[in-house]
Amino acid sequence: MATTKASLQDQAADILAGVGGAENIASMTHCATRLRFELFDASLADKDRLEANPKVMGAVPQGGNHYQVIVGGDVATVYNAMNKLPELAGRDVSNEDLKAQQRDKAKGKVPWLDAFFEYLSDSFRPILGVLLGASLIIAFAAVLDAFELVNFHAEVKSPGWQFVDAMWNSVFFFLPVAVAYNAGKKLDIDPWVPAAIMLALFTPNFMELADHPEARVVELFGEPTDVVDVFGMPMIHNGYDGNVFVPLIMAAVAALLYKGLQKIIPSAVHMVFVPFLTLLVMIPVTAFLIGPFGYLLGAWIGTGLAWMNGNAPFVFALLIPMLYPFLVPLGLHWPLNALMLVNIDTLGYDFIQGPMGAWNFACFGATAAVLALSIRDHDPLMRQTSGSALAAGLLGGISEPSLYGIHLRYKKIYPRMLVGCFAGGLTIAILGTPFGGVKTNAFVFTSLPTMFVFDPKWVYMLAIAVAFFTAFFIILITDYRTPEEKAEALARAAAARNADEAEEAELVEDEVTATDDPAKLTSASDADATVLAPVAGEVVAMEALSDAAFASGALGQAVGITPENAKLTVVAPAAGKVISVAKTGHAYGIKTDNGVELLVHIGVDTVKLGGEGFTPLAEKKQMVNAGDPLAEVDFAAIAGHGVDTTVITTVVNSKKLGGVGDVADGTVAAGDPILEVTTEVNTNV
Repeated sequence: MATTKASLQDQAADILAGVGGAENIASMTHCATRLRFELFDASLADKDRLEANPKVMGAVPQGGNHYQVIVGGDVATVYNAMNKLPELAGRDVSNEDLKAQQRDKAKGKVPWLDAFFEYLSDSFRPILGVLLGASLIIAFAAVLDAFELVNFHAEVKSPGWQFVDAMWNSVFFFLPVAVAYNAGKKLDIDPWVPAAIMLALFTPNFMELADHPEARVVELFGEPTDVVDVFGMPMIHNGYDGNVFVPLIMAAVAALLYKGLQKIIPSAVHMVFVPFLTLLVMIPVTAFLIGPFGYLLGAWIGTGLAWMNGNAPFVFALLIPMLYPFLVPLGLHWPLNALMLVNIDTLGYDFIQGPMGAWNFACFGATAAVLALSIRDHDPLMRQTSGSALAAGLLGGISEPSLYGIHLRYKKIYPRMLVGCFAGGLTIAILGTPFGGVKTNAFVFTSLPTMFVFDPKWVYMLAIAVAFFTAFFIILITDYRTPEEKAEALARAAAARNADEAEEAELVEDEVTATDDPAKLTSASDADATVLAPVAGEVVAMEALSDAAFASGALGQAVGITPENAKLTVVAPAAGKVISVAKTGHAYGIKTDNGVELLVHIGVDTVKLGGEGFTPLAEKKQMVNAGDPLAEVDFAAIAGHGVDTTVITTVVNSKKLGGVGDVADGTVAAGDPILEVTTEVNTNV
């Protein structure tokens, strides 16, 4: 049976159904790799269905009713396709109202910690692109500096290179303004209000106060600090460029004031008086209170971590790369990312990014090993997934496509990748300790182009190489799949090859027919084979199977049977040689004498049962006749684990054969015909 690839709109519609339909969506946004949903009822989301979608790398339930669907670099396209669906058309206008309703509904139910991390994430997420762009400009300049083509760290630079500094520094200098804007948007207030509050602290009028004749320098917490009296009140004057704590705290306070004013001021004059009064109150509050507090908070935390890095560098260098693999999937890495920026702002350098690079490159090394194995196994799906993820990692320093597309889906990867994290961290701990760790004076995404911004360069480069190749070779040698997962991947690859061969055969057939010369068409064989029911029960059509791989026909023409009894013997559906037996006893491959490749798959997702309920009765390389026992199966025990007990029989090489047709419906007994196979080879002589 020929199958067609689902269109983008079909895939988008399937994602919509997977999250519980349009009526279950309170809001929908996207970041660089993920669709981010706020659902009315998160329990309605079908994780298995979502992850069966070819466009989906993973589905991650968050706290409360938040849900993330990882798509990868094509997320914007999928997001747009979803918004074009009839069920979602025109929802953008009311989206914010729906979000407000959902917050009221979920009040007291969403863990405050989860809400906090989401606030951090959404405040940074929209500017990741420009941060990456700025970091690559820094990397370019650092490469030239490394080869002594330009002195990137000179106190006095040429006008040209001073201009280049302005190109990347524009992002980091005004970063507090961008964060304030995003935070305001996240908190459902006019985002330009918190942006304007931060901009007030970046005006020449404010910044020149430090040089005012009435300004003075006092010692605060052992550090010289500028203080100036404003209307008779002392104000601590700091430079807030690059600081992220101040806008995050300020926006949260401004949102409370803004929404409070909306409640007491008539709606007819909201546009005028709500922003006016918010600015009137919050600019002084920020300048006198929040600004100094946020600045000092960041400085204290940065100093504390710097103390740890200085006094226990060995522990610090190991701790960071071992923590990140667990922080990133949960979105808990944002506080550390914020601290990197604070360190650069207050200390002039950062010491977190160096050890973090060990984690990133261990992650990319694992992905590279998956790519190598997928090329070896001719697995087009995993080759495409791992190839794009590796490119995003090595060139952009983005780990999410690797994490959600591969690493979190195969349980064997993480412990092997952690060995790479440890090895890279250990390298920095041993070699970097005499230098006070690996440092950088720029915020960058840890990738190949940004290697040159770290000091000492040779320590960092050696560490990331150790992390990369340790993870790479461990996974390359031991594989990232269980035997069952590998068998399914090989079947998928075979199905893809068969599809290509079938397409070529169709083209040849069309050409032969077009010649209108019967002499050029030769039938090499025309043999028929019958596939029998391996168990007794109710027939399930291929399209109705719960496993998407079988239902789509990707693994060949298939038919399912729901077993009628709690305990049955599964028998061979045809005579042939047993070519594969799953370690857990849930799947058996048989090849007949005339080249028909069959797979009997007992239940859906039964691999996770570890063999419970299965007693294998056939061995690999054994010759069997139709009706010979393959396995004794306790279907009641299997069903008790909540999995589908359907026994699926598929002709794996369907597309290479002349035809495969269903011949059964309703109820069948073991040994009844369920599929008829025609083997036929056409050649163009």
